[in-house]
Amino acid sequence: MPYSDQNLTFPNLLNVRDLGIYHTRSGQPLRPRSLLRADDLNRLTPDGVTALLGYGVTTIIDLRWPADAVTHPNHFHGAPGQVHHLHLSLLKSTPEEWAASRPPGPKESFNCRVLDYAQTDTAAVLRAIAAAPAGAVLFHCVSGKDRTGFVAALLLALADVDPAVIVQDYGLSTENLHQPYLERYPDAHDAVLERIRCPPEQIHNMLAHVHQHYGGVVGYLQTIGLADEEIEQIKARLVENNRDSTDSAD
Repeated sequence: MPYSDQNLTFPNLLNVRDLGIYHTRSGQPLRPRSLLRADDLNRLTPDGVTALLGYGVTTIIDLRWPADAVTHPNHFHGAPGQVHHLHLSLLKSTPEEWAASRPPGPKESFNCRVLDYAQTDTAAVLRAIAAAPAGAVLFHCVSGKDRTGFVAALLLALADVDPAVIVQDYGLSTENLHQPYLERYPDAHDAVLERIRCPPEQIHNMLAHVHQHYGGVVGYLQTIGLADEEIEQIKARLVENNRDSTDSAD
């Protein structure tokens, strides 16, 4: 079911949630108000900005391409000091550079291509999460679905959240975006449905790939250059007591 929390209402965001709503496979809750995923903060109304700050967000990581940040800046681009704002494009510097850097493939294998061909960018995002000051870290792209979904899935797998729950979290984006996107693009019904489609195979393939080729999530993070201390810092942000957290990704 879509997550509903009266404390998590940021007008006019369409696809935002707190990863703290989930539990590890051993039943341990993740930290609330620590890691949030969202769609483009350009959509925030003034009330939304106030609500986001009131929720405790102190760090924002913008995963969009630089051109998107220029053409669709959010409130925090022009309010230095209000939060720690970082622009860390996840998929190279431009869509063209990203397309040229990896082989094409279906949506169901998108996360696998990001694992293999966006390692430097992924490491930069995760290092920023590890080094973030106290308070909630919010990361976002445009729809809050693919780039944001990749980072969220990697974090949830590191926290040893059940794969079925990671699939569910990814699929919530389709539910959240379905009606608003059809209303915005009424003449592109089929294209919209394909754009917001979140196939469960996307997550299953990602978890299988990271296990087969990197030995698990921790092995992947080590491969892309994260130090053990940085990995522990991310785990500590995910789970208050991460002693029972194991490297799932299966």
